[in-house]
Amino acid sequence: MNAAQMKKYVHKIMPSPIGKLKLVASDEGLAAILWEKEKPNRVRLGTTTEDKTHPVLLKTERQLKEYFDGKRKSFEIELDAVGTDFQKQVWEALLAIPFGETRSYGQLAKQLGNPSASRAVGAANGKNPIAIVVPCHRVIGSNGKLTGFAGGLDAKQHLLGLEGSAGLFAHKKTNS
Repeated sequence: MNAAQMKKYVHKIMPSPIGKLKLVASDEGLAAILWEKEKPNRVRLGTTTEDKTHPVLLKTERQLKEYFDGKRKSFEIELDAVGTDFQKQVWEALLAIPFGETRSYGQLAKQLGNPSASRAVGAANGKNPIAIVVPCHRVIGSNGKLTGFAGGLDAKQHLLGLEGSAGLFAHKKTNS
């Protein structure tokens, strides 16, 4: 059993402009923000129980609503993300990307002192359990294009648009 499976987690569902979000917390802080169409096992936390009144979940929901309403540019929430040391380094680097700005995977790898680790940075970015608050949507391809995002490229473009970057990126919708 890993550390995440031994903790007690609670959740609540919140509506948002990019679909329903499942907010997950422990008593230590926010553990995850999961997408409506989340891939199974992308984030492994074990069992959660619903708790619509947990203080961390209420605080997160309030701050996310303010963000979606254009009234918040940063979050003030205790975080309790479970990951490897490298993943946590990448997630810390994501937190340093200012509102309205983007970075490439290569730029993050260089910032972490390992310029050849852009694929590893991408993999860690993809495992980020706390979407939006830990702004993995601010990471783009080195060519300036939107790249994979657990919430889907439409959600990524919407989030970047909220932050004033909408016109910079385009992706083609496919009917697949």
